[in-house]
Amino acid sequence: MGTNVVPIAKSLHGKFYTGNCYIILHTAEVKSGTRGHNVHYWIGEEATEEDCLMASDKAVELDAALGSHAIQYRETQGEESDKFLSYFRPCIIPVQGSFSSHWRRSGDECDGTMMFRCEGEHVARLREVKFSRSSLDHKAAFIVDTPSKIFLFSGCNSCVQTRAMTLDVIKHLRETQHCGRCDIGIIEDGKLAGDSDAGEFWNLFGGYVPIPRDVPDADNGEPMATSPKKLFWINKRNLVPMKAHFLEREMLKSDISYILDYGAEIFLWIGMTTLVSEKKTSATALEEYVHLQGRSSIGHTVIMTEGHEVADFKLHFQHWPKNGVQKLYETGREKVAAIFKHQGYDVAEIPDDKPRQLISSNGCLKVWLVDRGCVTLLCTEE
Repeated sequence: MGTNVVPIAKSLHGKFYTGNCYIILHTAEVKSGTRGHNVHYWIGEEATEEDCLMASDKAVELDAALGSHAIQYRETQGEESDKFLSYFRPCIIPVQGSFSSHWRRSGDECDGTMMFRCEGEHVARLREVKFSRSSLDHKAAFIVDTPSKIFLFSGCNSCVQTRAMTLDVIKHLRETQHCGRCDIGIIEDGKLAGDSDAGEFWNLFGGYVPIPRDVPDADNGEPMATSPKKLFWINKRNLVPMKAHFLEREMLKSDISYILDYGAEIFLWIGMTTLVSEKKTSATALEEYVHLQGRSSIGHTVIMTEGHEVADFKLHFQHWPKNGVQKLYETGREKVAAIFKHQGYDVAEIPDDKPRQLISSNGCLKVWLVDRGCVTLLCTEE
């Protein structure tokens, strides 16, 4: 919606307009009892570059508000990660157009016939396709959503998990788009005899015609060659290549941001002492890099702050320290000491092994209330 960020009603969660970008925050408790945050920003295939940059900037601001502990993921339409799709059961529903057009609609979502292709074994991947017989194949399951009935067509080469998830999607569409008042027809690929649902289904396409055999995927032969790793450091939105035979943890400096690209996935690593403005610049540099590479649809792009790296990122380095994450108070203490030293003060830290008691805890406790310039001693009961 231009340069605006607006909240989405819970009833619309899971419905994604292709002309917009979305920001999603998922919070869950981890084993240590603390909360872990994942920030995803989703980019529709028709979204403008302005909206893409706005989404990446706001994701950085949200991460900063959460203490820079979140992991950020760049999700593109059609290439979403399983983690992202798992938040929206049974599926996400792509809708052509923009969110603003939602408010200009008459409210009837079921005037036309829509067709979806559904794949996936663990999470449902739903994609709208052209309503045509040529869109059908034997590998996936398909949904044809008409005003009076929803059809499930199961390709003969689709797996049982895909068919089960597609049926869950159909039930979801019936409840949300048809107010629960809609019949469901199930068609098995290649089975026609005595099946009224199959006859009704094929009549939508002008009659039955056999579906051509599936063409084997081109990548089923030789394994795909892995791209060489590329490491860049970011200098005011400019990417400077770093040449090294092996990647080492010591190459990453806390006041610099880096991009690691190894073809299948792109990582943006942000040093812990970088400012929010610098983080935004780094996120913008990442967006520009993806577009310049002609890989706008790459679905696996991860952004993380120093000390909160994902395991897949660490694997690309020869020796990653096992205990490289500093405790929060240690990091803050070093920053404060550095500031005082920079201003000319002689700062000496107290050794942890020889703590000194600086304030005596003996005596009586007194509490004063400060209210609009007035100081009042409270009695013990208060």
